[in-house]
Amino acid sequence: MATKEYVHTAVQWLLTSGLRIAVILVLMVIASKIARIISFRVFASLVKNKDDEFRKRADTLRSIIRYMLTIGIAVIAAVTIMDELNIKIGPILAAAGVVGLAVGFGAQTLVQDVIGGFFILLEDEIRVGDVVQIAGKSGLVERINLRMTVLRDLSGNVHYIRNGQIDVVTNMTKEYSHYVFDIGVSYHEDVDKVMDVIKQVDEELRNDPLFRDDILEPIEILGLDQFAESALIIKARTKTKPIKQWGVARAFNRLLKKKFDERGIEIPFPQITLTMGADKEGQASPIDPGMKKNM
Repeated sequence: MATKEYVHTAVQWLLTSGLRIAVILVLMVIASKIARIISFRVFASLVKNKDDEFRKRADTLRSIIRYMLTIGIAVIAAVTIMDELNIKIGPILAAAGVVGLAVGFGAQTLVQDVIGGFFILLEDEIRVGDVVQIAGKSGLVERINLRMTVLRDLSGNVHYIRNGQIDVVTNMTKEYSHYVFDIGVSYHEDVDKVMDVIKQVDEELRNDPLFRDDILEPIEILGLDQFAESALIIKARTKTKPIKQWGVARAFNRLLKKKFDERGIEIPFPQITLTMGADKEGQASPIDPGMKKNM
């Protein structure tokens, strides 16, 4: 008799509260998918016909909003299910407040990460798709949320960096990028002639269909920057679209080397000038022919 009562009670619960809980779970899954679709379509319409910078910021905000919507839907579903199970929420919230206060003392780093991530996103310092250097690591931003930033470097290594550890952000692809060239030539070369060749190489590259859309301005030649040990260093820089500076620089260096070879402009190698010491009478020691040959 008791077994029949238990079965009858269980069946009644499944047909009432159990069914409602199942409906709540299904609605939670559906709401999460709808929120994901809506956020995707809304941001897709916003970034239509926009530049890459706007797209990167939109992708970052979309991931954060989708994450927050998912958490909000899960919390609402959990509260509704507890109400169906006749679990009083008031005492749980009070206990959670006490526990949260105790845990808060041991979760200071988590709070620091969240606050740091909030201001990073608010001030638009980092976006998905940027190349940055933070906390001693550099790479492409693959994901960012309120707690951490995920980078992937050139070697494919993935770095997970807590936002609370980020003190200085170096963004190498914000709005536009520069690449600085230190071009070394031999001391006997005509500096003005070398600068003319650099301008010609830049003009050819800007007319190249593969790179003309990536280069924003003609190259800026800053001039003879330093007298190095074996070379004259001419400094120049080019302005490109974000994240395009390295590809442009490699193409520029390749073309510049070919032009230097054609014009007979020497790219120097380390050179040493030896001065033989003199004795008290002012006579220098003769150079050993064998030593000279080895040199």
